[in-house]
Amino acid sequence: MSKQLLEQLQTPALILDEARMDRNIERMRSQMRRLGVSFRPHVKTNKCIDVARRFMETPEGPITVSTLLEADYFAAHGVKDILYAVCIAPNKLDHVMALQDKGVRLSILLDSMETARLLVERAKLAQRSFDVLIEVDSDGHRSGVAPDADELVEIGRFLEENGIVVKGVLTHAGSSYDCASVEAIRAMAEQERAAVVHAAQRLRAAGLACPVVSVGSTPTALFAEQLEGVTEVRAGVFVFFDLVMAGLNVCRVDDIALSVLATVIGHQREKGWTILDAGWMAMSRDRGTAKQAVDQGYGIVCDLDGRPLDDFILVGANQEHGIMAHRSGKTDPALHLPVGTQVRILPNHACPTAAQYPSYKVLGADHEITATWPRFSGW
Repeated sequence: MSKQLLEQLQTPALILDEARMDRNIERMRSQMRRLGVSFRPHVKTNKCIDVARRFMETPEGPITVSTLLEADYFAAHGVKDILYAVCIAPNKLDHVMALQDKGVRLSILLDSMETARLLVERAKLAQRSFDVLIEVDSDGHRSGVAPDADELVEIGRFLEENGIVVKGVLTHAGSSYDCASVEAIRAMAEQERAAVVHAAQRLRAAGLACPVVSVGSTPTALFAEQLEGVTEVRAGVFVFFDLVMAGLNVCRVDDIALSVLATVIGHQREKGWTILDAGWMAMSRDRGTAKQAVDQGYGIVCDLDGRPLDDFILVGANQEHGIMAHRSGKTDPALHLPVGTQVRILPNHACPTAAQYPSYKVLGADHEITATWPRFSGW
């Protein structure tokens, strides 16, 4: 069977640069070793067992998921230690129990007495037990109970009095994505650590063992200076990186392992536009760099070796059409690439871009496609 080359793919296609990915994984592993904590990688970005096997500590995990479909998929591939890191909804408890019946050690999350009461009610009805972590709000970003709130201890005591052991506490410093400097990310990492460790100490003082203290975001994981009191770290987008991470100086542009292969299909020369066959259905509508110092449009345009072209970005996108133009807006005819030319576009956010595709085309040396790795989407 003859080998397939990048240039032979029908576009748009999702390209995974294997060498860059492996380099990114080793960077995170090295940081975890330095910090002396266990790693519970998040699989929501890749949704692919072939990728996850590269960074899981063992074939059985541990991993973090953001959907129960992810838990189903990875459990079917032999993963047993899974944390579902979204606050549990009561209508998902049947699904949780079905996973337990398959031998999955599935931990779930909550952050309110309201949810705790519903969980206890269901546990008693089903004569079940659940592994529960309490989510702690370390930065006001999204969800979680404040580390100093009375409700934190009330939730813990209520659960344990009703036969549900509090496995630990968890937080996610999502505000790290808004930091303006590496120094600010380091400060956020310490804020994240201090908040969740304080929450764990309060629960222990109330008589709860609270063995797990879990933190995680790619920026804080990579820039934390110390994690005293933390037992595990979660992170996911590090495996691919993206332009949002590059805009935070968490990675370099040439660390980004994910790209979309596209083809030039036309021009609007008077406007300085080159039209590609990759619009927002291929890239996603994510415009995460718009609030950063450098707005990358819908993505940076690169040559087939993954090297950025001379300040070209995707300035606009329709469903199936991408508009490539020079960042400056200049309309020099010499800037237009011929119809049929292929380019690679680096995404703003790896998660939603990857979600548009059923598989990765794995890129090796010399433009060779070495494998096709299936991925999945949905809930």
